[in-house]
Amino acid sequence: MLIDQGTKALALARLSQQNRIPLFGDWLGLQLAFNPGTVMSLGSGSTWLLTLVAAAASVALLIAATRARAAGWAVVIGLLLGGAVGNLLDRLLAPPGFGVGHVTDFLAYGNLFIGNLADVLIGVGVGLGLLLYLLGAQRSRDGERRGAAVDA
Repeated sequence: MLIDQGTKALALARLSQQNRIPLFGDWLGLQLAFNPGTVMSLGSGSTWLLTLVAAAASVALLIAATRARAAGWAVVIGLLLGGAVGNLLDRLLAPPGFGVGHVTDFLAYGNLFIGNLADVLIGVGVGLGLLLYLLGAQRSRDGERRGAAVDA
């Protein structure tokens, strides 16, 4: 969260909305953008609602963090919480005003969208969470098969 806010401050100081600095050709670059919505500006007309959802998600993730029993799930929750709070701070404190602030973005993924470090944390957290879930479901099915073979 702190690193996210630091990178956003650096982006505000060094980048412009008009010029893109290429990092990997046209695939990835640096360009300043302000997003009132979610990914690809979805929900841009409901910034206040997104702020409420982000606040509720942050509280739920904080509660989940206190109940995490496995290190992997604690990491997932930490990544999601860091990303959610990073973008929530923008919504609360950035212009145009409290609760309707636009998220500062600067990582330009080709011509698809522009995101930030908090978005990366959320994406990695979701991917890792999905992987842990699938691995847990596979272990459960493997255990059921072994149990069925013993019962037969």
